[in-house]
Amino acid sequence: MQHQHTLEHHGHHDDHGHHKETFITKYIFSQDHKMIAKQFLITGIIMALIGMFLSILFRIQLGWPDKTFPLLETFLGKWAEGGRIKPDFYLALVTIHGTIMVFFVLTTGLSGTFSNLLIPLQLGARDMASPFLNMLSYWLFFISSVIMISSFFVQSGPASAGWTIYPPLSALPKAISGSGTGMTLWLVSMVLFIASSLIGSLNYISTVLNMRTKGMDMWKMPLTIWAFFLTAVLGVLSFPVLVAGVVLLIFDRSFGTSFYLSDIVLSGQVLPNQGGSPILFQHLFWFLGHPEVYIIIMPALGITSEVIATNSRKPIFGYHAMVYSLIGIAVLSFIVWGHHMFVTGMNPFLGGVFMITTLIIAVPSAVKTFNYLATLWRGNIRFTPAMMFGIGLVSFFISGGLTGIFLGNAALDIPLHDTYFVVAHFHLVMGSAAIFGMLCGVYHWFPKMFGRMMDEKLGYLHFWVTFIGAYLVFFPMHFMGLDGVPRRYYAFTEFEFMKEWLTVNKFISWAAIVAGLGQIAFLWNFFYSIFYGKKASQNPWQSNTLEWTTPVEHLHGNWPGEIPTVYRWPYDYSKPGHYEDFIPQTTPFSETMSSNLPHDFEGNTEAERIQLEWEKEHVAERIN
Repeated sequence: MQHQHTLEHHGHHDDHGHHKETFITKYIFSQDHKMIAKQFLITGIIMALIGMFLSILFRIQLGWPDKTFPLLETFLGKWAEGGRIKPDFYLALVTIHGTIMVFFVLTTGLSGTFSNLLIPLQLGARDMASPFLNMLSYWLFFISSVIMISSFFVQSGPASAGWTIYPPLSALPKAISGSGTGMTLWLVSMVLFIASSLIGSLNYISTVLNMRTKGMDMWKMPLTIWAFFLTAVLGVLSFPVLVAGVVLLIFDRSFGTSFYLSDIVLSGQVLPNQGGSPILFQHLFWFLGHPEVYIIIMPALGITSEVIATNSRKPIFGYHAMVYSLIGIAVLSFIVWGHHMFVTGMNPFLGGVFMITTLIIAVPSAVKTFNYLATLWRGNIRFTPAMMFGIGLVSFFISGGLTGIFLGNAALDIPLHDTYFVVAHFHLVMGSAAIFGMLCGVYHWFPKMFGRMMDEKLGYLHFWVTFIGAYLVFFPMHFMGLDGVPRRYYAFTEFEFMKEWLTVNKFISWAAIVAGLGQIAFLWNFFYSIFYGKKASQNPWQSNTLEWTTPVEHLHGNWPGEIPTVYRWPYDYSKPGHYEDFIPQTTPFSETMSSNLPHDFEGNTEAERIQLEWEKEHVAERIN
């Protein structure tokens, strides 16, 4: 209680100091978690547009490898002389597209935005555990984004060793043009990015463990908070491993060490490096890289759980099973990284161990999928744009997840590795599903962030164009992969068997361009609605969670006066006996006598006794 009292005091103090805020302290170096969430979201949207633009550039090359486009030379200068993208720049486009989408959009766009917005609001806290570190986390992310994009403007071009930056391309500055300054900027950017993620994650963990309001125990937390909390734990445990890998890479690049280099010949000259192994880098990279997949998808799954329950007007099916499956995914994600390395000459016994753990992680993922479907089953569904994107996530999670079973199996993975089958798999299960989770959250919590509503019709248009576009882009790639078409190739005109895929590549490129244009509907809707959207009511979706008890106008400290107390779990929708189809978490059981159930009280004997007495009286009244 002492802790809670100091929080209350802090909140009131903030309210009084609120009017003295200048433009810079309110909008730029803000320490208010809601403003920082908006900063993360808008920066994430800008990075997503850059990442998408890069992908359309290389799709133009893949769809029309023999054509020239003078416009490309206007845009890209020496990297597209004569109107054709150069092969080394093509590799740089693929590298930076992957890096931006995985780290700068999906990691921070989801965790940075929604952990910041929802953790204090859904737990009943005035702000994050450390508002200053929260601000620092955003600015480190912003600086790292600027450094990553600036690599396009250096003489030798951006990093071009693939988004996984395997040595020796990344370890030898003279290997190719993209191994020079661009690669150094990539490494500096990533170290800052990881520092930002670590500061953010420690803040989220501290807030969840220490700052829940009265009555909010762990089993009353919404699934969003469980997902953000476990994602932060994953980040703290796995990101430092990549820093270690990057530091050793910098040593190899600049100080003549041989952690990853051995027996290298460069331009006919034998280099003195001895005893290193590029496979050591792969182990370090994928020890982060596989938990990273779940760092991306888990917040999206948490957001979807909340949105599907709210818009099905039903309690989420199997709440405890959902929490345990999130915990299971978090634990198992650390012992599956070797499935990215089946082709490295790994001992077959070790490959078998990684194969088993990879296939086991499908079990908690399947639990989540079945629970979503069971929640939707016979629900009184409201098809809001947020709900559409939530259902879209479930679709991608199933269709993309099924191909993961193929790739988790070593005997199948070896021929499919580094083909388009892998590209199709992770773009569906991780890329598309996570983007849809993020958009689902944006449409659902937009009224909370900006106090206005987004346009529904534009939301539906955005959903259908993006949903159909994503399947048209990535589904055909499975068949290209099964035919052995390799990924990262600049053109498929050199090989006879690949020429038959040229028409499919054209089709995919057109689908990507149309899906890209479909995002204009979202951008217009988002930025127009911030200023001119319909004013939002306090609880537009009739939701149970705490964030909808705060006033529409933002105040630093979230609640005027006392923070509300929590009495129940967040999924009391359509409860038999209650006159409305939702009961907020702040409603005491004494106000819902007609709809209380024995398991609601969680062993609180006093509450059970009062309920029994009420029921006896009620029955006696009926008889009389």
